[in-house]
Amino acid sequence: MQNFTKGFIKNNPVFTLLLGMCPTLGVTTSAINGLGMGLATTFVLVAANVVISLIKNIIPDKVRIPAFIVVIASFVTIVDLVMAGYAPALHEQLGLFIPLIVVNCIVLGRAEAFASKNNVFSSLIDGLGMGFGFAFALTLLGGIREILGSGAIFGFKFIPGDAILVFVLAPGAFIALGYLIALINKLRKA
Repeated sequence: MQNFTKGFIKNNPVFTLLLGMCPTLGVTTSAINGLGMGLATTFVLVAANVVISLIKNIIPDKVRIPAFIVVIASFVTIVDLVMAGYAPALHEQLGLFIPLIVVNCIVLGRAEAFASKNNVFSSLIDGLGMGFGFAFALTLLGGIREILGSGAIFGFKFIPGDAILVFVLAPGAFIALGYLIALINKLRKA
């Protein structure tokens, strides 16, 4: 259980480790985009961790990283095809960021640092913790940007009229993320 909470709270990939910044800043224009990207990455992270933990002893050291990338790419392909078939609107919104999960440093880093050195159950829990921590961070950031930028949350508009346009643009991602990280650091020290 400690591996789960460590990835979700103490070592959150976005708020603490500052990993995965490209999708964090690129897709979080809305809460649904953040949630979709976070869940897609969580699936890849959990599945890759489990498989890598299972095959770690049969992979030669010289090809360890390329083998990990092939495993990760296989699960990214599954996510990409399933999302294209069952959630085409979300798939279109996330666009290029779905295939880029292959090179997401959170996924490859957990494969190398944790799954290749631990048993299947621990790797599964670690993947869930890091994945849900990433999904939470993206959803929170996307929700804040959507509320401030368009007066809506998950597409439900509750503030009539225009909101602060900068928050749905690229600079708004940096501003919102900066304030969130500052708030989390302040709460952590309190």
